[in-house]
Amino acid sequence: DKFWHIWFMKSSQKFLDEIMQQEIRPLVAVDIIEQLHRQFAILSGGRGKDGAPIITFPEFAGFSEIPDEDFLNVVTYLTSIPSLEAASIGFIIIIDRRRDKWSAVKASLTRIAVTFPGNLQLVFVLRPSRFIQRAIADIGIKLYRDDFKMKVPIIMLNSVSDLHGYIDKCQLTRELGGTLEYGHSQWIHHRTAIENFAMTVKTTAQMLQTFGTDLAETELPNDVQCTEELLSAHTDHHSKLKDELKLAVKQGATLLTCIREPVTRSANSKLSPDELENVATVERLLAQLDETEKAFDQFWTKHHLKLEQCLQLRHFEHDFREVKLTLDNLMEAQAGFSDIGDSVTRVEHLLREQKQLEEKGQEPLEKAQTLALHGEQLIQNNHYAVDSIRPKCVELRRICDDFTNETKKKYDILGKSLELHKQLDKVSDQWCEAGIYLLASQAVDKCQSQEGAETALVEIEKFLATAKEHQLSNPKEFYNQFDTILTPEIKANAQRILQKLEDVQEMFDKRQVSLKKLAAKQTRPVQPVAPHPESSPKRASPKTTRPAGVGGPLISAFRYSAVTEKVIDQKIFRLSKLINKIQYYSTPYFFSFSHIINELIETERVYVEELQSIIEGYASEMDNPSLLHLIPSVLQNKKDILFGNLPEIYEFHNRIFLKELENCIENPELLARCFLKRKEDLQIYEKYCQNKPRSEALWRQCGDSIFFQECQRKLDHKLSLDAYLLKPVQRITKYQLLLKDCVMLASDIRNFQVIFSSLFHHHQEMLKCSKNSEGTAELEEALATVLDIIKSVNDSMHQIAITGYEGDVSELGKLLMQGSFNVWTDHKKGHNKVKDLARFKPMQRHLFLYTKMLLFCKKREENTDGHEKTASYSFKNSLKVKKSCFDLLCLFFLCLQASSVELKNTWISEIRKVLTGQLEACRGKTRCDLMMLPSSCSCV
Repeated sequence: DKFWHIWFMKSSQKFLDEIMQQEIRPLVAVDIIEQLHRQFAILSGGRGKDGAPIITFPEFAGFSEIPDEDFLNVVTYLTSIPSLEAASIGFIIIIDRRRDKWSAVKASLTRIAVTFPGNLQLVFVLRPSRFIQRAIADIGIKLYRDDFKMKVPIIMLNSVSDLHGYIDKCQLTRELGGTLEYGHSQWIHHRTAIENFAMTVKTTAQMLQTFGTDLAETELPNDVQCTEELLSAHTDHHSKLKDELKLAVKQGATLLTCIREPVTRSANSKLSPDELENVATVERLLAQLDETEKAFDQFWTKHHLKLEQCLQLRHFEHDFREVKLTLDNLMEAQAGFSDIGDSVTRVEHLLREQKQLEEKGQEPLEKAQTLALHGEQLIQNNHYAVDSIRPKCVELRRICDDFTNETKKKYDILGKSLELHKQLDKVSDQWCEAGIYLLASQAVDKCQSQEGAETALVEIEKFLATAKEHQLSNPKEFYNQFDTILTPEIKANAQRILQKLEDVQEMFDKRQVSLKKLAAKQTRPVQPVAPHPESSPKRASPKTTRPAGVGGPLISAFRYSAVTEKVIDQKIFRLSKLINKIQYYSTPYFFSFSHIINELIETERVYVEELQSIIEGYASEMDNPSLLHLIPSVLQNKKDILFGNLPEIYEFHNRIFLKELENCIENPELLARCFLKRKEDLQIYEKYCQNKPRSEALWRQCGDSIFFQECQRKLDHKLSLDAYLLKPVQRITKYQLLLKDCVMLASDIRNFQVIFSSLFHHHQEMLKCSKNSEGTAELEEALATVLDIIKSVNDSMHQIAITGYEGDVSELGKLLMQGSFNVWTDHKKGHNKVKDLARFKPMQRHLFLYTKMLLFCKKREENTDGHEKTASYSFKNSLKVKKSCFDLLCLFFLCLQASSVELKNTWISEIRKVLTGQLEACRGKTRCDLMMLPSSCSCV
């Protein structure tokens, strides 16, 4: 573009210079039109024999009265018309004074001698025709020749016939006896038209030059709208200039036709040299105008192409930003699918969600592929911004490939997870449950006889033969197959099922031993004994030989994975522990928690900023009158439900907690006290989490509204509001992780101090630096506080889902524990077979332990509009927390099984605390009552 601009500027400037030098004179006909019309001097177009231009001064009565300025202007203008070549030969002047006096001749010669600006060759004077004036003229010319100071000859002629001897008749007008056609008015018209045309050409060339400069200096816009406006403005200006060019060409062609009219009208007519020069001048102007137009057209073609390519680029960039944002949101949504499921139902639900996401992503992916193809077409069409377009095309294809590959990967993982859970369910729900039912359905009285015992043994052996259907591949292959999905949760679930397998297998072993004894020859009657769940030992008897077909490979597989990982971890840990200790203890962070505190404070600042953006960018905008029409009706007057007590959380962190944490930069030992001091304040998270299900339900109804999209666009958030509403829940758990790091660091420091002092005997110096036992205790207490808050929040989330309880749960005291149990109950009535079956078929109950009451609920899970399952707890029974009630319950009616020994011990410890507290309260009350008795009373 710059090259074409330089070339066009040089071409147009050359054209302008030629016009200025050749066509634009000091005077133009329009400026002296009145003086020219007086016709006291004319340039008829005739030439001398050597080509010298002829200027004629015809008879003019008032010649002496012509002002000097007018005379000079006319003569100067006439001498400027011939070409430089003709003017250099010299001008021939003919003064016609045949009807005048000698005084007029003298005055004309004097004025010409003084004011004539050109180069003179000859001066012809047609003297007065009257006898006396002629005689006076002869004498006067002899006397005054020297006074005229002319360096050229002055030839006095008596008649025009004498003039013909010097100049050809065809070069003289009819007034001088010649044949040259001359019309003064037409000559003035031609001269005016030629000069106007030259001025038009000059103006047009200057406009083209100016426009070309403007085009070259124009910076290309950075957005679509401005580029479209610029392209439209330049195109309109170009069209106007093209119209000007067409008018100028038309004007020149018309002028050329007018000048050539005599020749066109009569074949015998010839143009005078001046007229020929006029023709050449107009043709030259037209040729130069055509050349300038071509140069301008070439420059405009390049510039217009660049503008169109710029517009294509801006459209491409705009579409790229939109598609890229959509793809980024799609990738974030896909990254959020990190769950691999903990059951067959959950995995199938995740697969449906993944399918929905894949279908949702088809349109953006197609747009991205189409846009990348369009970008490649631009590159093939030699677009000037190849370096900008190609990386964007590569980026689009990369994201599409990443999404496709990640989708395939997630399908593979979910497929493996589904296969694993189906196998586990098949073992647990089908084989184990069927085995338990078989054992429970075998009537004890029928098994007392030898025949009944043998029949029961056959049933058991047939059932155990079906175990091969549930046998897995060898342990190594199984571990390698499911290694990518063996999360701690899945491992825990698998271990639970394996434990169940072991329990069922032991039950079969026990039953087989008993039945084999009964099938043998009996010497005495046998007391029938019904199997009880508590009789199933957790570990196999060393005397019992277990069939290898049931659960063996599955158990081995998980034992292989656990043992292998443990051995590898121990080796790596032992190898790196020494190196890490040396490197770590040599750092300045060994004696400070500044790195952890800095992370805590930085993340706290970000957290406060995010809360502020939610409140100002969403909550406050719900009161904005200009956006009220965008708010869906279902959201009207429900801001408190959607945001909960988020403003309260923001005020606490912004005004109090963040400032207190910032004080810990200089005083790290204050960190634990911040959490201990604000223990009650942090309970506000419990209220927020209790409201979270209502907030999520409301969001599912209106999350796709234009209002939230507009707010997200203004805030330039990549994630939608629901992701930011999870920040408080994520934040309270983040404190736990950071405090754990602090406790571990404090423990490492204390251990190192002991090792260092024992190795190097620097007891006194190290004691000065290691007085952090109290600080460590405070950190542990702060961690326990945060964990207690998280537990309280988690418990409250379950508590609000209790349904069917007629009383007020707030009157039951503090919620201490909650969790799921297997519950066996005894029946006072019913057949023994039903009683046995009841024992082997536990009820799943969710227990809530309050200080005054223990609630038994049944957990129910329901899908809500295709979203995750929502748990609710249907109230079934209750038990007052009193020692007498618990003793009776445990002895006669109820058997509870926790999911782990640790959980069982935790519940027992908590119940013991409650009962102990009640006992101490009762004792204290009794002492107070005794102290208040009168002195005359006595106790028995």
